Amino acid sequence: MSTQHLSEQELIRRDKLAELKKLGIDPYPAPEFPVTHTSVDIKFGYSEEHKEAFAEVSLAGRVMSIRDMGKAAFAVIQDHAGRIQIYVKRDEICPGEDKTLYDTVWKKLLDIGDIIGIKGYGFITKTGETSVHVREFALLSKALKPLPVAKEKDGETFDAVTDPEFRYRQRYVDLVINPAVRETFVQRTKLVNTIRQFLNERGALEVDTPVLQSIPGGAAARPFITHHNALDIPLYLRIANELYLKRLIVGGFDWVYEFSRDFRNEGMDRTHNPEFTILEFYTAYKDYLWMMDQTEQLLEQCARALHGVTDVTVGDKVISFKAPFARVPIYDAIQQHTGIDVREMDEAELLKTCKSLHLVADATMGKGKLIDTLFGELCEHHYVQPTFIIDYPVEMSPLTKRHRKDARLVERFELMVNGKEIANAYSELNDPLDQRARFEEQAKLMERGDDEAMFIDYDFLRALEYGMPPTAGIGIGIDRLAMLMTNQASIQDVLLFPQMRPEKTSGAASEE
Repeated sequence: MSTQHLSEQELIRRDKLAELKKLGIDPYPAPEFPVTHTSVDIKFGYSEEHKEAFAEVSLAGRVMSIRDMGKAAFAVIQDHAGRIQIYVKRDEICPGEDKTLYDTVWKKLLDIGDIIGIKGYGFITKTGETSVHVREFALLSKALKPLPVAKEKDGETFDAVTDPEFRYRQRYVDLVINPAVRETFVQRTKLVNTIRQFLNERGALEVDTPVLQSIPGGAAARPFITHHNALDIPLYLRIANELYLKRLIVGGFDWVYEFSRDFRNEGMDRTHNPEFTILEFYTAYKDYLWMMDQTEQLLEQCARALHGVTDVTVGDKVISFKAPFARVPIYDAIQQHTGIDVREMDEAELLKTCKSLHLVADATMGKGKLIDTLFGELCEHHYVQPTFIIDYPVEMSPLTKRHRKDARLVERFELMVNGKEIANAYSELNDPLDQRARFEEQAKLMERGDDEAMFIDYDFLRALEYGMPPTAGIGIGIDRLAMLMTNQASIQDVLLFPQMRPEKTSGAASEE
């Protein structure tokens, strides 16, 4: 392999790799190493009264620092749980005449970033730090790239891993250097498990539905398109799993849910990634009013599970997830924040209004999309505390049951928190003839150039014709909810591997 593109430190590490091999030391030995304790077990469990419990410990981790003291050394190793100091003494790990393991391997060939295994016993240093006195040590993996370290420039200290481009592209390094990042993802998993427990305890059934779909239904969004060679047909990465889950309600399941990986071929910003996780669940014989109550209970339970309280700090704000949440009709919200009553406006008047307010709007946009633009651009950001925006115009919601009191509206809500939509829910449309008419209106919008309009899903219409009970359904954006619950400003900070533009590389440099 060419080494022309390697840095000086990388070349030195490769030389050390060669030296290890010359000594007969395998720098990447067989994977098994007996780990009996973690750093946290020892750091917070050890005491002089219970030192016998730590008379023999074995742990493994990455070397994060080394302090050489001649015939002894201190180092810090990091495992999945945290960091702990270790003490290595030359004559203890090399009790015989051969001191190669200490004088050559430890002192000359070991680097920060290398992964080692150690065996020894717990003790407390003279400075009061709980540590591990090493009796045996083994190299488990030689790191050929140096970890970024804090640097100084013009008197200012900075760290390479604070650069978002570096952190998101090389998340594996970010996780090593920044322990708080790992905690964010631990909290995200705890959030998902809390939601799953909430649903399971209430009798919901977790299911899986197709990611590759012949018709990208269930939402208004631009899909990714691929091709199936054997069938010689186009397929779409799902933009939502709604229509499949409702098919299951038709089939007789009363409450189903899925944590769905969805894909939308749209813009990227701090709250949008082209692939994202959404929870959708559907419950028979319920409506959107019941769903609001369930959503309040669910989010309150999530806040308590992660923080112990219902108040969550998000940036410089404190957001309360204590039920009940405010409920505001969308027309009232628009009038409150723009001073304009759009209830009786037709499409032409709405387009004129949007343009007068300097919003991006054109003739391809139907009435529903124009109202969505008005609310999204001028109103949404005002709703910091959890607020249900309710009772949308029928043109905005092709899959939603008409309002029981006003047929021009539908029984729908969106939950706004910190100025962004977190959840979208309906009393589901189960009238197959009305659903067909709504799909046909979407097809007309598609003909006008709206590339986010819905396709007509004839199989879903057929399913409805067999009869679907009254149903409530919801979609909750897990990534955005994780942002709130872990106090992260960008969706990239709650995705382990966010989508990035490909690196500009060529030749051997592509290995970087």
